[in-house]
Amino acid sequence: MAKNLLEQLRDLTVVVADTGDIQAIEQFTPQDATTNPSLITAAAQMPQYHSIVDETLLQAKQEAGEAASEQEIANLAFKRLAVAFGLKILAIIPGRVSTEVDARLSYDTDATIATARDLIAQYEAAGMSRDRILIKIASTWEGIKAAETLEKEGIHCNLTLLFGLHQAIACAEAGITLISPFVGRILDWHKKETGKDYTPTEDPGVQSVTEIYNYYKKFGYKTEVMGASFRNTGELEELAGCDLLTISPKLLAQLKEQEGTLERKLDPAKAESMTIEKITVDKATFDKMHAADRMASEKLDEGIKGFSKALETLENLLADRLSSLSKGEEVANHATQDLFSAYDLDGDGLITREEWMGTDAVFDALDLDHDGKVTMEELSCGLGGACQLAV
Repeated sequence: MAKNLLEQLRDLTVVVADTGDIQAIEQFTPQDATTNPSLITAAAQMPQYHSIVDETLLQAKQEAGEAASEQEIANLAFKRLAVAFGLKILAIIPGRVSTEVDARLSYDTDATIATARDLIAQYEAAGMSRDRILIKIASTWEGIKAAETLEKEGIHCNLTLLFGLHQAIACAEAGITLISPFVGRILDWHKKETGKDYTPTEDPGVQSVTEIYNYYKKFGYKTEVMGASFRNTGELEELAGCDLLTISPKLLAQLKEQEGTLERKLDPAKAESMTIEKITVDKATFDKMHAADRMASEKLDEGIKGFSKALETLENLLADRLSSLSKGEEVANHATQDLFSAYDLDGDGLITREEWMGTDAVFDALDLDHDGKVTMEELSCGLGGACQLAV
């Protein structure tokens, strides 16, 4: 029997599920999985996960003490919830889970290190080896330096919000375990800038990941490349052979339904024979290259703001739920309204991808009619439990 495209991709690349929905992970059986605040926000609003959320909130309240405010408890609960979901996911998958450091700490090396150590301590207290955890950190210079310290302590890191070669080289030179270049967001920027549509082979995001992959293999760097934030299966096909690809449940389902022959596009042997200039990236070089790359500068800034906003939204929803645990469905409805208002920046009753700024996998799952906009009804469906994140 002929293999579908997902099965063929698994033969060439490690497939990672970009979701916090445990049922979706069970359905597609990826090697690894990744989570972040917007994924956890979506999953936390599903009725099947309310028990995890409520138990974590009550534990955080007890840990924080009687003098703690609801907001302080919610902040602590987010850290505990990220680990709680991570542990549930690790019980299903054979590989690693990525757990994100607070994006608001992206320019604070010391605070990032402290938070990462705390997350690892929680996992280890629950009996989970640090070898199965990747600490997810934004690819700022400060984040890369924090990750360099953590890697020396045996804490493995996943550097995210990566849009430029300078970020990738700095990560490789720092001995980072894995990077996540954002394919779809690079494409979004170029489409908005040029007004053009791109075929998968012309896709600037695909070309960026290909350049990074070839650079790493040419010079023997051990840092793994995990393409992320995809808009279509064509991008995935063009990156077949990449070390890892983190894919939303929606695109996993499409790959599973497609037949045909999938060719390896990225090949370490071919990369080794290429003529590529080696670049050493210190802070001055990083800053210079970053300033010269408008796309990378804008998307990194936008991504940090988006993930920070997602975290603030989650903390507000957790604080609301803490004070209303006994209200049942009324809590979920109120939370959905708060979430919609937080992201509908211009108040027009629609959330665009630019307004969302959080995880692409969640936006794509909520955008049920695929028109690039999320309505209140779609959000209610996605977060209220009538639909799965895997839609």
